[in-house]
Amino acid sequence: MNAPALQGGALALLAAALFGISTPIVQLVGKGLGPFTTAALLYAGAALVGALSRKSPEREARLAAADTPRLLAVAALGAVAGPVALAWGLQRTSGASASLMLTLEAVFTALLARLLYRESMDRRVMFAMALLMAGGATLVFDQGRFGGIQLAGLAAVLVATAAWGADNTLSRALAERDPGQVVMAKAALGATATAIAAWLLGEPMPRVTVGLGLLAVGATGYGLSLRFYLLAQRAFGAARTGSVFAFAPFVGALVAFGLGDRSASGLMALGGALMLAGVLVHVLERHQHEHVHEALEHEHAHTHEDGHHEHEHEVAPNGSHSHLHRHQPTRHSHAHVPDAHHTHIH
Repeated sequence: MNAPALQGGALALLAAALFGISTPIVQLVGKGLGPFTTAALLYAGAALVGALSRKSPEREARLAAADTPRLLAVAALGAVAGPVALAWGLQRTSGASASLMLTLEAVFTALLARLLYRESMDRRVMFAMALLMAGGATLVFDQGRFGGIQLAGLAAVLVATAAWGADNTLSRALAERDPGQVVMAKAALGATATAIAAWLLGEPMPRVTVGLGLLAVGATGYGLSLRFYLLAQRAFGAARTGSVFAFAPFVGALVAFGLGDRSASGLMALGGALMLAGVLVHVLERHQHEHVHEALEHEHAHTHEDGHHEHEHEVAPNGSHSHLHRHQPTRHSHAHVPDAHHTHIH
């Protein structure tokens, strides 16, 4: 695997670990709390992290007015629909099975990335997606044995994965912006919308300790996790970030077991094994061929050691920096991933 993929994979794994840990903790801490209230607290914590991690315009590209429609869409999907559906589902199914079901987020992300950005999906990737879907179907069958409530909870988690898959794909175009600013804006919009909904629906206010706990979980499992996720997308694309991020459910299932969840069964283990196999097949992909770079002008954080930024400066910058720059047309061959400079069609 090439350097950008290694960097992107490491960032996606870090994002996955933080989010995976958060899922069973949200189920434990937010027990009995309304789903809109839970989502509002989680994303209030995330907004705080975003505000504290913003970079200067010389280091990272600012959000632009043209980004507003996309930002509203990712906030509605990822900071409202996704967490509300997850919070509702977590109170009606086991933490371990819900965590594992979240692996299907990778399937939605990869399919949408293919449709919207034409990211490459060869037979290896298709096989990985088939394994993930087979694992998800096994989990649904397993939870169906316990009656309608468990199945309804798992269905709500599935809705959350679809919402976050769409969010992940739409967020790809924002990955070149300052991740701190993107996290702050998205989370603030989500927290405001869900807080208003919670008030209108008359959901009860949480105890202070519960509120602080969910704020802390939101700061790490949603704020920091989203920041690292955006940086991973910048490094190696939406589909591959989604696949590596699919390790999150396994982290969540282990944490749920450590917290006392004993709902594990043979079918759950089989579903988890199928999903893990799908993740590994996708992550081990290597993609290299001769390709053409068309002329391109854009703004994002970059260095001059990656082989794609050869423009000159009057005063040489120190390290990573951001400004509007132009790429000249070129043709070459090297291992690559679908980042901002490799959007060619296969």
